[in-house]
Amino acid sequence: MDFTRRSAVAAVGAAGLGALAGCLGGGAGGGGDGGGGGDGTPIGDHPAAAGLDAQPSLGDADAGATVVAFEDPSCPTCRNFERGTGARLRSGPVADGDLRFVSRVYPIIYPWGKPAVQALEATYAREDGADAYWALFDHYFAEQDAFTTDNVLDRTEAFLAETTDLDAAGVVADAEAAAYDDAVQADLDAGEAAGADRTPTVYLFRDGRYVTVASGNVSYETVASALQL
Repeated sequence: MDFTRRSAVAAVGAAGLGALAGCLGGGAGGGGDGGGGGDGTPIGDHPAAAGLDAQPSLGDADAGATVVAFEDPSCPTCRNFERGTGARLRSGPVADGDLRFVSRVYPIIYPWGKPAVQALEATYAREDGADAYWALFDHYFAEQDAFTTDNVLDRTEAFLAETTDLDAAGVVADAEAAAYDDAVQADLDAGEAAGADRTPTVYLFRDGRYVTVASGNVSYETVASALQL
């Protein structure tokens, strides 16, 4: 299914503009934690967690809490989330074995996000590509203002060639050919089924059951409180 910025705008229009937070459409940003109460759905039955074991993740797979984060490398609010909340989660609960952080790509903001996520999936698909995935993921946010549709794959190849042992040219060739588009579409389909209409949107699970969802400028305190970290 081709979940585009147009369908994201339509979804929000149906839900009402009052709850907007995060990046939407042409890169508009919103503020505040968005959220919805959980119904205790088992993680294996929640649409946001479809195919979870195939996703890039950090932390203990058996941790008591799980964050499933839908993010777009081109989204400024995602960059802020990663620099703040994401960094604190990884250095604290993830490192301590209390939290699993799962990444799902969701390229619905600026056009360069689409080739970027193709490159991310092509990177992750490589043998020993997990560390390179997270390095490239961080790089996109660190240098976000420098990327365009015209230069993103050239800059991606240069970064991978300089900082990893992967075949950088091969990764980019696969990104250009959308060789791992099934993985991208799986994330888009999961996000749409779960109701994610902006980025970042994070789904929170505790003891194998859904707790709540938050989007936009999601604070560390919101996540920690909801997940009892």
